[in-house]
Amino acid sequence: MTGLCPLPATTAPATATFPLLLIGNFLNGTVRTLTAAEELACLLESAGYPVLTTSARMNRALRLADMLWTVWRRRHDYRLAHVSVFSGPAFRWAEAACALLRRLGKPYVLTLHGGNLPAFERSSGHRVKALLQSAAAVTAPSAYLQEQLRHCRSDIILLPNSIELRQYPFRLRRRARPKLIWLRAFHEIYNPMLAVSAVDILSSAFPEVELVMVGREKDGTLEATRRLIAQRGLGGRITIQAGVPKSEVPRQLASADIFLNTANTDNTPVTVIEAMACGLCVVSTSPGGIPYLLSHGNDSLLVPVGNAEALAAAVSQLVNDPALAERLSMAARRKVEPFDVATVTVSWKALLDSVMQRTHS
Repeated sequence: MTGLCPLPATTAPATATFPLLLIGNFLNGTVRTLTAAEELACLLESAGYPVLTTSARMNRALRLADMLWTVWRRRHDYRLAHVSVFSGPAFRWAEAACALLRRLGKPYVLTLHGGNLPAFERSSGHRVKALLQSAAAVTAPSAYLQEQLRHCRSDIILLPNSIELRQYPFRLRRRARPKLIWLRAFHEIYNPMLAVSAVDILSSAFPEVELVMVGREKDGTLEATRRLIAQRGLGGRITIQAGVPKSEVPRQLASADIFLNTANTDNTPVTVIEAMACGLCVVSTSPGGIPYLLSHGNDSLLVPVGNAEALAAAVSQLVNDPALAERLSMAARRKVEPFDVATVTVSWKALLDSVMQRTHS
């Protein structure tokens, strides 16, 4: 991970570190923002752990082959493995990698990802439960996944996604202007076109409304979004930036007052955490893990999935009620302070050291 990690080295750990193998999506050479696996590798590397990673292959079959080959070929170079667990076809990568790790006598920790994982578990027979119970420890980045999969394993540990809080300057929004930002991959599950429809509705009441949409292309949704913007005649109000470097995210957020999250399926999105850290007023749909992260009327406004009228009404409420905007802005920053990388790093170190002591005693 050398050269990819933006985090500064932390104070040397109190206990000796040991080499780790992280198995997940390491695609930094292909996409412009770090994946969850890359973020974790950065965190652990900055804490002093020697970190090996796999895989950077884009092709699914080649990625699985690379994962298994690395697990075997580097078996003498790591003492503990960490495996990212997703739903759908990616679940097979975790299953196969963990099966080989067991054959090698290597302990492993799992981290659960994705708002679709609970539904996948319900349709997977006993596969998810068997995998979770085989691990030395299981973590989840959200209370949603922790609760939804508790019947598979009762001791799932909540370790949230982290951000380096000092990189996100806070500005209290005492008055929310209709300056909106949407920050996510252009994929149908994140429903970017809902944001476009909301701006269309808002434009009659707020002629000055503007929306910046930041994200990379995933499945053709970017072009569909551009077509909808043209059809609605909103080209002068909506700007699309097809992905920005991670380092530019705080600057992008600083220019807006209201953050839109329009997902149809979600867990605990880092983009929402970043927006809250900067003090933006968050308006979000409420699928999956979102109600476990956001509290309606306390640190955000939540609306039904797919409802453009409700999304626009929530934005209008914020613009017309400065007291509400200020209260949500302050509460949002306070809500995400425990997500700071320094705090999360301590928790990861404690977990990994505990697993090593149990499995190598």
